[in-house]
Amino acid sequence: MPAGRVELSLLGQTLTVRTEASPEYVRQLATFLEERVGELSRAGIKDPMAALTLAALDIIDELFRSREERARQDGDVNTRLSALVDILNRLAPGTPSPPHA
Repeated sequence: MPAGRVELSLLGQTLTVRTEASPEYVRQLATFLEERVGELSRAGIKDPMAALTLAALDIIDELFRSREERARQDGDVNTRLSALVDILNRLAPGTPSPPHA
């Protein structure tokens, strides 16, 4: 998809974003961010820039934790697969010969 421009209104600011993502997706991201900022504002953070920064840090924390969890799960899968291969090699040592033509 070619890069396009999406105009957003985020925390009272109008922004134009160049992106290859669909406008709907970019607006969804902006809405999610505004909701997170709103939660912080309702919790007592009055400065919009502070709320935006804290929301961004919170979202990045979620992303990093998700990546770490994914890497841990991938490592677990690789460990299990290696164990299964070892078991199979012990049960059926050697590689089967290809059929003769």
